[in-house]
Formats: sequence, C-alpha cells, structure tokens
Amino acid sequence: MTHTTLHRCLAALLALVALSGCGQTPTRGTEPAPAPAASTQSQASIVITGGTVITMDDQRRILTPGAIAIAGSDVVGVGTPDEIAARFSAAETIDATGQVVMPGLINTHTHAAMVLYRGLGNDLNLQDWLTKYIFPAEGKTVSPEFVRAGTRLAALEMMLGGTTTFADMYYFEADVAAVVREAGLRGVLGQTIIQFPVADAKTPEEGLARTRTFIARYKGDALVTPAVAPHSMYTLSAATLQAVDRLAREQGVPVLIHLEETSTEREDSLRAHGLSPTAYLARLGVLGPHVLAAHGVWLAPADIATLATSRTAISHNPESNMKLASGTAPVAGYVDAGVAIGLGTDGAASNNDLDMFEAMRQAAFLQKVVRKDPTAAPAALVLEMATRRGAEALGMGDRIGQLTVGRRADVIVVDTRAPHLQPMFDPVAQVVYAAKGSDVRTTIVNGRVLMHERVVKTLVPGAVVADAQKMAERVKAALPR
Repeated sequence: MTHTTLHRCLAALLALVALSGCGQTPTRGTEPAPAPAASTQSQASIVITGGTVITMDDQRRILTPGAIAIAGSDVVGVGTPDEIAARFSAAETIDATGQVVMPGLINTHTHAAMVLYRGLGNDLNLQDWLTKYIFPAEGKTVSPEFVRAGTRLAALEMMLGGTTTFADMYYFEADVAAVVREAGLRGVLGQTIIQFPVADAKTPEEGLARTRTFIARYKGDALVTPAVAPHSMYTLSAATLQAVDRLAREQGVPVLIHLEETSTEREDSLRAHGLSPTAYLARLGVLGPHVLAAHGVWLAPADIATLATSRTAISHNPESNMKLASGTAPVAGYVDAGVAIGLGTDGAASNNDLDMFEAMRQAAFLQKVVRKDPTAAPAALVLEMATRRGAEALGMGDRIGQLTVGRRADVIVVDTRAPHLQPMFDPVAQVVYAAKGSDVRTTIVNGRVLMHERVVKTLVPGAVVADAQKMAERVKAALPR
C-alpha cells in the first residue's frame, strides 16, 4: 500500500467516526437512551379525593372512598381514588378524607336582595306581611345600589352554605346578574313584572322592555340564565300574563311565577274567574316546560294533573310556608304525578335564612308530621329535590345536579367529622337530617373554587357585611315611627 493510499484510507475512517458520533465523543459500552414513554394520564385542574362521594347519578352511586376529577368547567372523572389517580394528573388536589363530596345545592326560589329585610315584620300572614311591611319598605329603599348590596350578602351566605345555583325574582335584575358573576355563583335570574309601579318600572310595559334588554345582555352566559318573572296571577292582568309568556317563548327563556301560595289566592280566583289559579293560567296558555311555579301549596289533584300534562315545574318552599302559615304543599302528589319539583328557601325576609340544609330537613319533617307517616319525604327524595330534581325543575338537568362526567363542576365538600355528624351510618340521611350550611368547607361552581376551608375567594366578607349594615340603616329610616 502506498503512502498516498494509506493517507486516503485513514481520512475516510476518521470521517466515518465523526459522522457516527454526530460530532460528539462516543461513550464506550452504552446504548442510546430510549424515548420517554407517552403519559397515559389526562390533565385535570382539580382532583377531590378520599371522601364519600354522593354522585346523585342515575344509579345513585355512593363511593366510599371516592374521587372526582375536574377539568375546566366540567366533571371529567368519577371513581375510586386509585382509579382517578391512575387516570388524571391534577394541578390542585383537595383531600376530602372524612368529608362528603356532593353536587352543589340548588335553591329553586328566592329573592336574594330581600335578605336586607331579614326579620322585618314577623309573625304575620302573607298579605299583612307584604302590605304592611315589605311593599312600603321596598317603595322607599329599593335601588340598584340596594339590590347589589343585598345580593352580595345573599351570595356570601349561599356560598358559605353550599348553594351553587339559585333562582331569583326581584327588581334591577341586571344588577343581581353583575353580582352573581362577581361572586361566581350560578343564577336563573327573573326580572319581575308586576301591575303596579315599582322601583325599576312604572308600568308592566316598561318592565317588559327592561326584561327584553336584560335577556339580550345575558342570554348564553355561562353563569347567568335570564328569565321573566311575572309576580303572580293575582298581581297581573290576563293581557300582561300572556305578553310575558310570549316574550319567554320567543326568547327561549324560563318563566318564574308564584302560584297558589295561600288559600286566599285560590278562593279569590274561584270567585273572580270560576277557576283555580292553575286552571286560569292554563286557560291563558301560561303553563309549560319553561315555567317554574313557586310554592304550589293549594293545588287540587286536578291542578296537579294540569301541571304534569303541561310539564310545568314546582318549587317547594317549606320554611317560608310554615313561617307565614300559608299551608303545606302536596309534595307526594307532585312526585307521584311526575311533576318536576325542586326545593327553595324563598327570600330571607320570610324564612329567615338561605340555608338549603335546613330547608331539606324541614321539608322532610313537615311532610312526615302532616301526613302522619314517617316514610313520607324520605331523605333520598329530599336530597334529590335539592340537587338533580331541582336542576330538572330549572330546565338544567343535563348540566347540573349530579356528579357525572360531562356535567358542570358544581361541587361542595361537607365536613362530617364534627360531633353532630358522627357516627355516620347513612351519608344521605346524615346530610339531610344532621348537616348544616356551616359544615360546608369547599364550594366550587363551574370548576372554579369560590370557597375553600371556609375562606371565601371571590368576595370580601367584611366589606359585604359592612355595606349591608349601611343599607339596613336606610330600611330602619323608612319604617313608620
């Protein structure tokens, strides 16, 4: 081999070595590192694990222990802690050991801002309470500022007590909506229509115009569902009731209305129209699956059948009905007829709080004592009324009321380690018969943590209470001396 040939061979060999090492000094005795395995976990924003999960799903599963995964606004996983840990990697994990994880409570009837009239005019029937105290006070005090302050106080109370969705009927409802979004709650908000002049509308026509603007502003909102709220059949003309219903059907929004709350309402309607209030609304065409009627205390079996046929829903408000001595709603009749029925507190002015745990307990006890039947309104049914049945009554059964994959992540965590909740043999019965709003530790709406370990994240409690106290001074000043 010549010197030139040898030089060429060595040069070629060096080039091959350089190419095989990609410019790096080779490491003796090692193999190329394998590519990292693809993760089989999905990303979750929140995992709640270790607690007793009351799902309220179609099988009424209770997982002990259980876990749920939340991604964005939705529930994306429900199972055992090991199953959820294997499937999801979470940005935030909430340890719910010793606690109950369940759907947020749904209050299907209230007047949020009226919390500022809490305790005003006690031990009266409905008509005296309204005409001697509430209507006069409202005439002198209700304003956008008043409504915002009252709604913030109500929102704070509901958030602390595990209510994640509420249906509201009041004035200046756009201001209610602004506070609902600020607080992070979910609301079905009805702009009130009434025949006589009120704070935000001098005529029903003005009220309807305001409602149309309100609907246009909030229709399609993630948290606010705008609604039309005709006060009742006895405070509105037939023409106005029909105009309200046309607007609701045209816009595809709910109607919220009081119905047969007292025997006086029923008797007056029979005298004036020869029809019960329910039959009167049916004749006007103002019933249907878009309508949620509050109270429904005095409906006869034929009226209940009318609601069932028209698929009109009912909101049962036991505490307000008891305090005002309005009567006892025929809950079993509604359930047996297949009427969608939810649970409500009514306004704190006639309750006198917004604690849905208390509303559940009283709903169960009232039916048992009135019917003299301990099996009436069992705990499981009442919890359904406060969750999945309430969602159905609001036309939102496909979105909230259950902890199932694909529904919105409206979740609460209830601490069951306190003495009044121990021992816990039956989680559902314990929640209904023994738990209180103050036992709620965490409140999540639409996947957002509004309160954790009793620390509110979206409102400033001290400022909310201070503003409410200022408004209370205005209420005192407006009362007759």
